[in-house]
Amino acid sequence: MQETERGVQAIEIFEIEPPEMEDTAGLADFEEFDPEVIKSAPLEAARVKWFDKGKGFGFANTFGRDEDVFVHIEVLRRSGMSDLQPGEALAIRVIEGKRGRMATEVCGWEFAVKQTQS
Repeated sequence: MQETERGVQAIEIFEIEPPEMEDTAGLADFEEFDPEVIKSAPLEAARVKWFDKGKGFGFANTFGRDEDVFVHIEVLRRSGMSDLQPGEALAIRVIEGKRGRMATEVCGWEFAVKQTQS
């Protein structure tokens, strides 16, 4: 570290460790589900209907289904994303929860396509 006019700043980083992830989904809505069931849900092609980062949630539509899929910001964060834009193409894992269809994982469409081609 060094002291500058703007305060203390890092000048060298030795190591960055991500926080340890728990095996559980971390949301109360997922507690009743077996983590293996959540992980084994297939990826479904979807488009973002709307997402409000301030509210912490939004909805997506999966192709071939009329029901909206609830997307919680915590699921988004655990998937390595921070925001979604209306119309954005996604691949999502979905479970049928107490209040309807809910995303358990969210991937960018391009990432999902690359994963299936590997």
